[in-house]
Amino acid sequence: MSKSKTPASGGNRIICQNKKALHDFEIIETIEAGMVLVGSEVKSLREGRANLKDSYARVKKGEVFLYGLHISPYTHASYNNHEPERVRKLLLHNFEIKRLTGKTTERGFSLVPLKIYFKDGKIKTELALARGKKLFDKRESLKKKEGARELDRARKRYKDT
Repeated sequence: MSKSKTPASGGNRIICQNKKALHDFEIIETIEAGMVLVGSEVKSLREGRANLKDSYARVKKGEVFLYGLHISPYTHASYNNHEPERVRKLLLHNFEIKRLTGKTTERGFSLVPLKIYFKDGKIKTELALARGKKLFDKRESLKKKEGARELDRARKRYKDT
């Protein structure tokens, strides 16, 4: 008998995304990591109450930590609720941490969280090893995006006639 994949028990349901990171950074590679959370944070994430806007990750003493992630306090929790922007530990293998340490010490590389999602009932975050874009790079990528959009519109108009 096969197991059904409901949104609560399995599948990949995205909680929040950092769309600004795709605009501000050139993504080199992505890594999936687990997060150490408390109960009220998990319940709040199930409601989709998180914001990755100004968050970043950093390797410190052989461990990876996530800074600036805002998880709103759970409304039905007791007085013992969590801090919204506390530092959260990310769970990675040792060889991944060592590789990330080597890459982030290179000039210009950063660890940026792209999204938080559920995977088989567990909360995961997608970390990106990224290099910051300069202003002219951002303009260039916007021009490419606009050109592709115009091309799609022209194809659609041609296809409809």
